[in-house]
Amino acid sequence: MKSTVYYVSSLNGNDSNDGLTKETAFLTLDKINSIALGAGDKVLLENGSIFENQFLHIKNAGDINGEPIEIGAYGENENMPHIAANGTGLWFQDYGTVLDFQHHVYKGDVSSAVLLYDTENIIIHDIEISNKAEFKNIEAYSAPDKTDRTGVAAVAQNRGTVHSITLDNLYIHDVNGNVYNKHMNNGGIYMTCFTPADEEKTGVARYDGVTVNGCFVKNVSRWGIAVGYSYRHNDFSTKELSEETFKKYGNENIKLTNNYVKFAGGDAITPMYALEPIVEHNMSDSCATEMNDRYYKYPEKRQGKVAAAIWPWKCKNALLKYNEAVDTKLNQDGMAYDADSGDGTTYDSNYSRLNEGGCMMFCMQQAVHNTFTNNVSVDDLSGTMTPACNPDAYVANNKYYVRKGVPFRRPRNHGKMTLKDNEIIKIEK
Repeated sequence: MKSTVYYVSSLNGNDSNDGLTKETAFLTLDKINSIALGAGDKVLLENGSIFENQFLHIKNAGDINGEPIEIGAYGENENMPHIAANGTGLWFQDYGTVLDFQHHVYKGDVSSAVLLYDTENIIIHDIEISNKAEFKNIEAYSAPDKTDRTGVAAVAQNRGTVHSITLDNLYIHDVNGNVYNKHMNNGGIYMTCFTPADEEKTGVARYDGVTVNGCFVKNVSRWGIAVGYSYRHNDFSTKELSEETFKKYGNENIKLTNNYVKFAGGDAITPMYALEPIVEHNMSDSCATEMNDRYYKYPEKRQGKVAAAIWPWKCKNALLKYNEAVDTKLNQDGMAYDADSGDGTTYDSNYSRLNEGGCMMFCMQQAVHNTFTNNVSVDDLSGTMTPACNPDAYVANNKYYVRKGVPFRRPRNHGKMTLKDNEIIKIEK
């Protein structure tokens, strides 16, 4: 099948054009939303364009056996094309089941600047994305029923395994989502898996092949980058997790690399329900900014005023390497790194500084077979290490620069750590 290139320009386009050349570009993204994109098709947005009060929603598209769909930019202007949704792009999210905590919100309206719904084999690159709201006061900003918002949302539901989604060099900013709804498609980039209409026919909804690389995510709520929360969460309720479970129910080939997340209201970067995810060369800067009583005021029955910077949830053999996390704000967590209820997480050669909740946490009884080696912690606060009821953790060959008065083990945490060849250097402040 012949592929097509579509051009869109807010500078000189017209929706009465055919969109097939730069000279006959479309004016609005509505024209692209009305087209069924196929393998090899390209959508190019002109640099310098601002698509105000617009969104890009691509549904049931792509073919893993064909050429990828590409969404990118063209033109000589030095400014990326900018999709500024401003609360448009509403769709209804529904996991089809309650989540691992019964009071987490699992359905409702979401505004997404970019939505990939059952779309695979797609590359999106070199675009600026925002989804901003104006609020009269902090009470309006903290409203418990505020609409969830996303910069880029992805959903797997009725296509079985969704393959090959790549987000590269996106600038995502000013996404004022709902601070309480931690597992809605809510924040900078958030990817989820919902209950299929007929799972026996289509198979389990899951991801195989997600790459988020080189993205700058700033001033977003709640999450910075999260990939893979699943309606099949009950299949991951044990301590030790088998590869077979992930290959049947979970996510594979997840790579989160070279991203910079700054001023996320909650957590910065998290792969979820993933087998051997790779999280490398990322930066979390000043995150968890809304995990406090000023913003997190009206949770009702919801829980979740906790956030850390870069961490995996319910993953097996996650590798987190060469990351940096600085200035994570204090909350019940507030640390740079966290092996949370997963099996075989490895943190190696990471750097942390001035995180108000400390350097590293091994979280709860289902955090097993985890390793923390060759890392450097500089002036992390509250307590450098947080072994929170975990049964085992191997901590070796790390260098800790610890401020006078800050305990190495965070108080009231009694999990088990095997310590070997670590260097602790006291610093004065």
